Amino acid sequence: MTFDSTKPTVQLLGRWQPWHDGHTALFKRAIEKTGQVVIMVREMPINENNPWGYEQVWYGIRDALQAAGFNYTEHYIIMKAPNIVDITYGRDVGYTITQEHLGAEIESISATKIRNANK
Repeated sequence: MTFDSTKPTVQLLGRWQPWHDGHTALFKRAIEKTGQVVIMVREMPINENNPWGYEQVWYGIRDALQAAGFNYTEHYIIMKAPNIVDITYGRDVGYTITQEHLGAEIESISATKIRNANK
């Protein structure tokens, strides 16, 4: 099976600096909905809060999801996105925006804490 851009797809948008277990849990929730996910990586200026460029983020996502049993171009694709800071929509446009609640243990995972621990 190959990723099919005409099929219903869940979108995950973020900086992923770095991708961590909380992101993997969110991915697992997303893939349950449609069977495929597009992960959009916000293009950010490199700084203390965003130490990795797109390629490093891409490989971090791919490696983590591969270790979790998911295959690139089968279960998901990764795309570069502009620095999106707001998602706005008007009337019923055929999609929803959903905030997932993954429990306190998963939601307490912090990429900021991970970056600080790696300094």
